[in-house]
Amino acid sequence: PFLRWPVLRGGVILFESLANGIQALSFSASQALDEEDKELSPWALGLTIGFAFVLAIALFVVIPHLVTLWIGKIGPWLFSVESLAFHALDGGIKVVLFLLYLLTISFSKDIRRVFQYHGAEHKSIYAYEAGETLTVANARKHSTLHPRCGTAFLLMVLVFSIVLFSLVFPVLPRLPSLPTALRTAIYIVAKILLLVPIAGLSYEWIRFTGRTAPHPVIRWLVQPGLWLQRLTTREPSDDQVEIGLCALTRALTLENGNRPESTG
Repeated sequence: PFLRWPVLRGGVILFESLANGIQALSFSASQALDEEDKELSPWALGLTIGFAFVLAIALFVVIPHLVTLWIGKIGPWLFSVESLAFHALDGGIKVVLFLLYLLTISFSKDIRRVFQYHGAEHKSIYAYEAGETLTVANARKHSTLHPRCGTAFLLMVLVFSIVLFSLVFPVLPRLPSLPTALRTAIYIVAKILLLVPIAGLSYEWIRFTGRTAPHPVIRWLVQPGLWLQRLTTREPSDDQVEIGLCALTRALTLENGNRPESTG
């Protein structure tokens, strides 16, 4: 039961989502290769996923930290890793890298198709939340932008990382006797470990705004996450919406203990 406590449950859900995502990617890759009469070994899949994780940590944790550390030493405003300026700049660099990453992959034909399915997912969820029959016509009229989207979650992870790092790093033990490289490595590992409570706080924020979205202030606060979704969603075709609805219906059936979910 304690795994359902606020904040802690966000970290649990993050790891659960990662596990489900890896399983889905594995299944998808196997299906695609079967169509081409090829096989994907567990080693190849494991190395691919491992490389993706290392690349993500390097791009969104290590590189921003090192660049900010360098800028803080050359001026004109000198600052250390314990300062708010350090983590504000670090977070700003992460946001810029994140936007550039999304823009870059959006040029891929396959990724654009993934973004269309992302839009179909949101339309399907909107239809379900409105209590409508899960049909293409009902889902089609809804927006591709949703306040509880994972894209908005990632944006909040960046925001909360600035806040939490600014609070935690000033109270960490000073390590002046250690070599600079080792001290930097320790700080980076600390940032990686703090991603779990940051994910928990971000989850609670998304959960709160999802429940109170009609409030004018909340609508204003969730706008950045909706704007960002314009990069990660596209208008889907009818067959993509139909697939989204089938996936949602199956998920609802599983949640109800394999009892058919009412769609009316």
